[in-house]
Amino acid sequence: MGMSTALLTDRYELTMLDAALRDGTASRRCVFELFGRRLPGGRRFGVVAGTGRLLSEIVDFRFDDAELAYLRDNDIVSPATVRYLEGYRFSGTISGYREGELYFPGSPILTVEGTFAEAVILETLALSILNHDSAVATAAARMSIAAGDRPLAEMGSRRAAERSAVAAARAAYIAGFSATSNLEAGRSWGIPTMGTAAHAWTLLHDSEEDAFRSQIDALGTDTTLLVDTYDIRQGVETAIRVAGTGLGGVRLDSGDLPTVAASVRRQLDELGATETKITVTSDLDEFAIAALAASPVDAYGVGTSVVTGSGTPTAGMVYKLVARQGVDGGWVPVAKASTSKASIGGRKAAFRRRADGVATAEVVAVADGFDEVDPPSAHPDARPLQTVLVDRGDADAAHLGADGVTAARAHHLRVREELPVMALALSRADPALPTVYEVSEA
Repeated sequence: MGMSTALLTDRYELTMLDAALRDGTASRRCVFELFGRRLPGGRRFGVVAGTGRLLSEIVDFRFDDAELAYLRDNDIVSPATVRYLEGYRFSGTISGYREGELYFPGSPILTVEGTFAEAVILETLALSILNHDSAVATAAARMSIAAGDRPLAEMGSRRAAERSAVAAARAAYIAGFSATSNLEAGRSWGIPTMGTAAHAWTLLHDSEEDAFRSQIDALGTDTTLLVDTYDIRQGVETAIRVAGTGLGGVRLDSGDLPTVAASVRRQLDELGATETKITVTSDLDEFAIAALAASPVDAYGVGTSVVTGSGTPTAGMVYKLVARQGVDGGWVPVAKASTSKASIGGRKAAFRRRADGVATAEVVAVADGFDEVDPPSAHPDARPLQTVLVDRGDADAAHLGADGVTAARAHHLRVREELPVMALALSRADPALPTVYEVSEA
């Protein structure tokens, strides 16, 4: 158990709960769905991330003495609701897309079933985690695609809030990055960490040569030397003179990178350092990475762009009530009808239709007022997308911790291979797969 996450929520979640306890609707069985109406930023696909974090936070979604005192002292809810919250535990079921899975408009990313009281107050927590992490993961996946086989390191902690930085590193790793500069992300989630020296290290010393010698003495010749504090050509010459031709790498953090990288590669080769690698780290995004595809670059370090979703800092997902039990015990589909914000009622099952291993459509089967939804056997040409994440209040441990992150990363890289070639382009476009709604056959 960690620190309570119960107040990481909007006030209206608790005022709705308060009113529902008063009028008797709090105990109604409900189905909430988390989904995105569209893919923001003209992206061709989205990447689900944050699921494992959410499950961990739900475990700590408890109203302890401090939280209850705050609610009581500030008259947020009635004394009866405070008493209800004393024993709050989510005891329902959550199913959804595995972390690392791709999603499209209307994909039922999470389905939360429980009483209205216990399910409605998870809305803000679920959205704050999945909207942030999925935005970062979607941007990171585009960068990973642009980078091809070249490794990517996440190094954007200084451009994000301290806890968001850890979450962003986790999301980027799931979506294809190979390491992070953030040590807490390494400790908490088992992500490989990297880092050597900044320009301050060179400026600290009386000469660039002194700085390089000291770094080599401390870290060995396999380290990466930052060669652009002063003159790049002189920096490269000094680096090889100090470290020898077995120097692990040089890093470039400024200049016109395609031109500079080509010049540095020629110089390294002329000096006999043919195996010394070049890492570039200057305000990169997916477009800059793609522009460097033909350049002699071996690795990339990305900061600001990845932790801010490369211009799309939120995935724009919503959490809506889609079904509830009526007085007769049967399920009643419910849906919002607002202009441009309409939702589709009913419990749903989702499948990725494929042909010769290539994804062709996102199929969403909607239960027409009934409890059952399509089983996988109803869609033999498709891959089922949902799995049970929380069963009667208990989270599936396979999705938690460092092991959950490793599994999510492997799943993402595997399912990304299903995308049609057009989905890999970086230009703004419609979603790569259409979302097809069908009435459930169950």
